[in-house]
Amino acid sequence: MCISGMVTPILWLLVIELLLSESFTQRAGDSLHLCPRVCICASDLLSCVSRSLSLVPPGLPVTATSLDLSHNNLHRLQDNWLAQLPRLHTLRVGHNRIHHISTAAFHNASQLAHLDLSSNKLHVVEKHFFQELTNLQELLLYNNQIVRVDSEALHRLSNMQKVYLSWNQLTDFPFSALQEGSLPQLKIMDISSNRLSSIPVDKVTALPQSIQNGLYLHNNPFTCDCSLYSMFLHWENNGFNSVHDFREEHTCLALRQPKAILRFLKHRKMFENCTLPYGLINMVDSSFRGVAGESLMISCNTSLQDAQTTYLWISPNRELITYTNSFNKTFKLYSNGSLEIRKAQKEHSGIYTCMANNKRLMRNESREVNVTVHYEKHDAEGFNTGLTTLLGCVVSLVLVLMYLYLTPCRCWCRPAQDPSLPNECSAQSSILSATPPCNDDTSRKASSGKHVVFLEPVKDSQNGKIRLAVSEEFPEIKNPKILQLKTDSDSTSSIFSDTSITQ
Repeated sequence: MCISGMVTPILWLLVIELLLSESFTQRAGDSLHLCPRVCICASDLLSCVSRSLSLVPPGLPVTATSLDLSHNNLHRLQDNWLAQLPRLHTLRVGHNRIHHISTAAFHNASQLAHLDLSSNKLHVVEKHFFQELTNLQELLLYNNQIVRVDSEALHRLSNMQKVYLSWNQLTDFPFSALQEGSLPQLKIMDISSNRLSSIPVDKVTALPQSIQNGLYLHNNPFTCDCSLYSMFLHWENNGFNSVHDFREEHTCLALRQPKAILRFLKHRKMFENCTLPYGLINMVDSSFRGVAGESLMISCNTSLQDAQTTYLWISPNRELITYTNSFNKTFKLYSNGSLEIRKAQKEHSGIYTCMANNKRLMRNESREVNVTVHYEKHDAEGFNTGLTTLLGCVVSLVLVLMYLYLTPCRCWCRPAQDPSLPNECSAQSSILSATPPCNDDTSRKASSGKHVVFLEPVKDSQNGKIRLAVSEEFPEIKNPKILQLKTDSDSTSSIFSDTSITQ
């Protein structure tokens, strides 16, 4: 009885435990496949693209192997933000505003193989960024604002195969970090389209052939250098992909200016028998001034004055001037290296580069010439213009003084005049006066064909309109609004009308 009574509660406890365990297992299974509302989940893929996210959404499914958070508004990658995704293999956070990566941002993400951080706001690649990503194979950092890469930023990344650092602002790069043994599987290191003006050629040529084959350096503002040309020529002769794929983009600045671009592997004649160790172009050697519309001769003063020396020039507009193409309307290259600019214009101003090459002596030299073209100024014209301006100022001053101090006086300087009689000529006589004006001297004779009429006083006006006092000599006029004056030529005109009336 007692035993049977004890068995029953035990059975009930076992049943309750089984039910609870099934409930927890079901909830745990649901959490494995929980998908955030702002994302799209497909099997082990998780896409949260273009959701204007400023924070990583919580509750990401732990089964995800690929997470895409690109085209959002993320600013920072916090510590341990990937701890809940132990299976993550691919992470894309490009096209955000990320400018800071915390020390433990990639903690518990050792399975990550592909990381896309392109098109963000990163300025520096620090040592701690990727030190825990030991299985990382592909790293995309292009189109950021990176100015420096720490020399140990790629250490411990023994599985790294591709690194893209193009379209940044690098002026230097730690090529020593690419030495043999540190990145044994590296195939592509893209540092193109940065701001590298020079590189340590000796260190680069000492790198393994496999790394040199995939070291992309095109579209950098390199200063034209003989050793750099030799390295690119060696890469081309060995069929390296880095040169073969972007042959035209391997350029240098012959004048240290963006306009003076030379293509290493296209303008080979400029680099034949290259002997200058620190560059082809030095400072400006001489200057020439010319007048617009006139011819200007500039010389190439080098030490290679041998008859076997050949010359070529580079214009400020990157135009290559040789013996074959110099016989045009603008330039003419002579055998002694002098260059004639025919009918020079203002746009021909700038820095011209002369390159002299002597195959017999196995030497070449270059010179820079600064050319300034200005318009002719005539001194006489300038003097006349200044004199005219000064004269105008003096005349204006005299007129002002005359106006202020020589105005006719109304009192003592005018002689006294007898007061005019009431019926004499007066300035108050007017065509609107009711009193006829006095007779002028005998020299003034009125025409016999003209008659004068006068207006009546204002008191005889009607409705605000002035009435005319019509003489008895004009009995035919009945409408006083229009008054016609007869002349000898029998033409009439109206005093109060703008339109002439002809009979």
